[in-house]
Amino acid sequence: MPAFPLGAVMSSKVQLFTVSENEEGQRLDNYLVTRMKGVPKSAVYRVIRKGEVRVNKGRAKPDRRLQNGDVVRVPPLRMADAQPVAAPGQSLVHHLQNAILYDQGGLLVINKPAGLAVHGGSGISLGLIEALRQMPGHLGFLELIHRLDRETSGCVMVARKRSVLRYFQERLREREGVQKAYLALVQGSWPKNVTSVDVPLKRFLQNNDERIVRVSADGKPSLTRFDVLEKFATATLMRAHPVTGRTHQIRVHALHKGCPLVGDEKYGDTALDQSFRELGSKRLFLHAEQLNLVLPDGDSLQVVAPLPDDLGEVLLKLRQSANS
Repeated sequence: MPAFPLGAVMSSKVQLFTVSENEEGQRLDNYLVTRMKGVPKSAVYRVIRKGEVRVNKGRAKPDRRLQNGDVVRVPPLRMADAQPVAAPGQSLVHHLQNAILYDQGGLLVINKPAGLAVHGGSGISLGLIEALRQMPGHLGFLELIHRLDRETSGCVMVARKRSVLRYFQERLREREGVQKAYLALVQGSWPKNVTSVDVPLKRFLQNNDERIVRVSADGKPSLTRFDVLEKFATATLMRAHPVTGRTHQIRVHALHKGCPLVGDEKYGDTALDQSFRELGSKRLFLHAEQLNLVLPDGDSLQVVAPLPDDLGEVLLKLRQSANS
């Protein structure tokens, strides 16, 4: 008998799901993991493997792509007690209502504040997507197209339609039609004539279960282009263009060149960061400033997220210090 969370209960009857237009194109396994909240993934894969999940009355493999109108039959499954989703506070609701940068054609772009995770999990009860789903006017299909680190502010794309989600995720995989630009303040002086960093990255799990990324010969290919915008005595303001989308890519590529990001508690230089804290720096200086997109209808779109006041204050004080 497989292990299940304490408090798990058995669903007493077969369930039938009809795939909607917004849900078509998903793999069967991903569809069920999303629909069967509280069911361990291992249980979902097990019943698919055993042929107990039927699509239109026939057996189906985990990678089957579902179509609009398909009927998915799921046998009784053991489900954990559902954990309540925390409700966003009024201040967060107000902030997000004023953080909408674009909302047309099934695409929503939000200027995410630093400190807010894009989704809940790992001890986080409320993320951006959960907050949006509870806000007035944002009912219905809502899914993240991509992610930002919790500490990073700026542009996040959210799909209101399954077709828009599929389109942009395919563009991201093909590395065309989606160009991202970040503002980053790095410690020290950026090396001359270095306009790109092209080294493979690999994720590691430390003893405390914390995820960390390192340059590694057997890692995944990773490329970031860098432009120097402004030089200071102790830092350099950069615009970073990640061509690939690896975890912590900009942060680790900057570190690889000896210039960790200001305020980076995971990869930065804590001793040097003290001087930036005295200038008012309280967090990672990384902001997803701009998206240049080719929309599903072929039109081009540029979305810009203004630099947050707290990061702007740091730059202002660096400029004042340089002129004093």
